[in-house]
Amino acid sequence: MLDLSHHLWILAAALLLDAVVGDPPWLWRRLPHPVALAGRLIGWLDRRLNHDGDAPARRRAMGIAATLLLVLLAGGIGWGLSVLLRTLPFGWVLEIVLAAIFLAQRSLHDHVAAVAAACELEGLEGGRRAVSMIVGRDPQSLDMAGVCRAAIESDAENYSDGVFAPAFWFALLGLPGILVYKAVNTADSMIGHRTARHEAFGWASARLDDVLNLVPARLCGALLALAAPFGGGRIGAAWRAMLRDAPKHRSPNAGWPEAAMAGGLGLALAGPRQYHGAVVPDSWMGDGGRAEATPRDIRRALAVTSGAGVILVLATVAAALLL
Repeated sequence: MLDLSHHLWILAAALLLDAVVGDPPWLWRRLPHPVALAGRLIGWLDRRLNHDGDAPARRRAMGIAATLLLVLLAGGIGWGLSVLLRTLPFGWVLEIVLAAIFLAQRSLHDHVAAVAAACELEGLEGGRRAVSMIVGRDPQSLDMAGVCRAAIESDAENYSDGVFAPAFWFALLGLPGILVYKAVNTADSMIGHRTARHEAFGWASARLDDVLNLVPARLCGALLALAAPFGGGRIGAAWRAMLRDAPKHRSPNAGWPEAAMAGGLGLALAGPRQYHGAVVPDSWMGDGGRAEATPRDIRRALAVTSGAGVILVLATVAAALLL
């Protein structure tokens, strides 16, 4: 109980620190970001263990081993840091800073806001260029509404796995929890794809990422529904769309925050999309909303996630006070 209360106080401060400071470019130009270091390790494991001539069963076994190694390494580093910081005077200050490094509120807001600004100032080509920095779909296949929908969907989905889920695992398990989550989530983004090279090797990281996001994604959807009025939306509409449409998404988790955002803002999100020249026939999400999203709708979505951040901090502090 003491650890949980401690984690909650640290988390509340880390959320505030990340919202204000984010990822300072001057710092990460001089030092490698921990997530980038994890990415280097994942890339090295991919090159050393995932060979094109290997049978799928061997590639899957190697992928399981690589994922297990990542989990043990991240958990061990997190546990070691926790023990060390408890022995240092004002170690809790360093713990706040470390937790904030693995949250992405400010970074996400800035990247999505850049898409709205590019659409407003430079038109379609500027919007395509900006949105290509945050989504994997083919930017040249998008019209202005498609660019705006892509930015809004990225805002909702990445709020879940870039902010809420890391916060959730830190609240439960402290630094070991957030480090393991970020390591697995990074692996999923790098090798958890259904391609010839990674379908077998990335299977373990993709499935473990699904498991780790199972509860956070649904709670995050509920949070975004509650925050819908910050963007001029309605809680009830967000809730209905989430419950009805989230299971339609090809991901077991991404549909929950995306459907909540769609319903809350009265938009139609998702739908057929093009990745690497192939059309993915996803279902539409939203409570009969319009598909012609605009830069103003991007800013409404950002208001929702900002509002969700305020609610999350207040709820974290309230929970800490009650323990």
